[in-house]
Amino acid sequence: MTAYRKGARREHATMRLLEADGYVCIRAAGSHGAFDVVAFSAADVVLVQVKSNRWPGTAEMAALRAFPTPPHTRKEAHRWRAGTRTPDVRRVPA
Repeated sequence: MTAYRKGARREHATMRLLEADGYVCIRAAGSHGAFDVVAFSAADVVLVQVKSNRWPGTAEMAALRAFPTPPHTRKEAHRWRAGTRTPDVRRVPA
């Protein structure tokens, strides 16, 4: 499996989890932006960076923190480890 396919599978898995919580999700595939998934609800917006087996590095976390967001938006990193059914979730501090 290519790295692209593995990443896409993880992004879709994150979207399914968020959709089960009532969010409408958009995958920002190919955007090369800071976040892979954008999830909307009536109450808030969630921006998610999805990773396989590792957390974002120091420079990437700094870019995620610096990304400008409107009120009621939270930023998260989802790390999917091999063989797990749910990701480890880490909030990205403002």
